[in-house]
Amino acid sequence: MLEHGGNLRDAVRHFGRPLEDWLDLSTGINPHFYPAPPLADHAWHRLPEYSDALVQAAQSYYGAPRMLAVAGSQAVIQALPRLRRTARVLVSAPSYAEHAYQWRQAGHAVTECAYAGLDAAVGQADVVVLCNPNNPTGESISPTQLLRWATQLAARGGWLVVDEAFADTVSDISVTAHAEQPGLIVLRSVGKFFGLAGIRLGFVAAEENFLAQLANYLGPWSVSGPAQQIATAALTDQMWQSQMVQRLQQEGDRLHQLLKAHGMHTSGTDLFQWCSHHELDGQSEQLWQFMAERGIWLRWFAQGHHRPHGLRFGLPGSEAGWLRLENGLGEWCELKTVDHSPQRHRDTE
Repeated sequence: MLEHGGNLRDAVRHFGRPLEDWLDLSTGINPHFYPAPPLADHAWHRLPEYSDALVQAAQSYYGAPRMLAVAGSQAVIQALPRLRRTARVLVSAPSYAEHAYQWRQAGHAVTECAYAGLDAAVGQADVVVLCNPNNPTGESISPTQLLRWATQLAARGGWLVVDEAFADTVSDISVTAHAEQPGLIVLRSVGKFFGLAGIRLGFVAAEENFLAQLANYLGPWSVSGPAQQIATAALTDQMWQSQMVQRLQQEGDRLHQLLKAHGMHTSGTDLFQWCSHHELDGQSEQLWQFMAERGIWLRWFAQGHHRPHGLRFGLPGSEAGWLRLENGLGEWCELKTVDHSPQRHRDTE
């Protein structure tokens, strides 16, 4: 399996610090998670039948004409490559690594392409897969461009797969409202914005016939009863959603400004910031190690073919966490200043 953020037990093993003594900034999950309501007894006792209330809540929240609830968008990322014959698949890069990985695992011919080159390459692909906004760089593509690509691909029986896992605070870039357009498949997740990654729930917006095919492939009872009840409450709580969008936009800007104040030029979303290896003067691994030794767990992306190379910073969930991050960055900058000071160079000559 590929490595992902949130792997705190790896941090414990490698650095010998107790689990409860870590500040986990390695994911893009909202640290201010939706407060799960008390659950009805039948959520635990009965087989989880298909919930019309859940799907209607999702369609209203995401602005989609039709949706299918699934056990996390990861389930769909794994299923899609197995619902097509061998195809030429174009995946944006750098991006969420599971997309290219799963299409390759299913035997498809996968080409990875930078965002800037996608438009020129779409004509040579049967399937195009991208994240919008992108994880981990935060890049985005306009809905107009995406719909044009979807039309091109559909004309030859192709798909455009758009992963909108981080689009909740930037809804103007979403194409869920157009998901009945042939060839367009949109993935959404309640794990990121709502901070409910543990319930493993996501949604797919697409044509009715495709959703029926996907539902048949995934089988019955794919979404647990507790997940359905919690998500229905979250998706219909408009006051919480509005307040959280505002809060995350403020905290996303706060994180951007904090990193900028410590000499880092970043990009990202309201839920994370990305700093490339180049912007870190080639010291992304050193900074990751330095912060980990202080109990701050970041997501380091090692160099690889078509892979991002750098660090992703998630949002701290408390003022104590913000202070801890600020102090860690301050110590790093002091260390770099000492290492590059003229006096130090004279002393080591």
